[in-house]
Amino acid sequence: MDMITEAKQVARHEAARAGKAAKGAAAVTHGEYLSFRLGGEEYGIDILRVQEIRSYEQPTRIANAPAFLKGVVNLRGVIVPIIDLRVKLNCEQAEFNDFTVVIVLNIKGRVVGAVVDSVSDVLELSSDAVKEAPSMNANVNMSFITGIANVGERMLILMDITQLMSSSDMGLIDDNS
Repeated sequence: MDMITEAKQVARHEAARAGKAAKGAAAVTHGEYLSFRLGGEEYGIDILRVQEIRSYEQPTRIANAPAFLKGVVNLRGVIVPIIDLRVKLNCEQAEFNDFTVVIVLNIKGRVVGAVVDSVSDVLELSSDAVKEAPSMNANVNMSFITGIANVGERMLILMDITQLMSSSDMGLIDDNS
């Protein structure tokens, strides 16, 4: 895909999101999602946020960092923070193995790596396949969950990775970006 086509696709996608937000519509959208596993659950994120997928390498640890921040790596001259989504989302602790990967994301112009158990595939979901996430009590933060999709026998939890990585407790992305 050439850069102009890709830029047009990103612009259409962002315009559609802005239109839904302006109308007060639910965050449920259709489009292409990268699916990955965290423990026994399968999640999906907007493919347009994914820069690349890399095998896991031990990052350089940062002193006094929260448990979910594994450290930083040098990615072609850019220092990239590595977030373990398993720890951040309170999933069962998984071992680092040959399937463990880092999804390199571009969030509001900032490059961030997210450790996941494995990457499954890229899925194109229609709006019919995506259902609104159930509402929960005030003690459960579901603000980054945009919907639930049934894909064959699998259930896919769709998340707004931008909202998750931009949350104030992460301290990674400035809201003014």
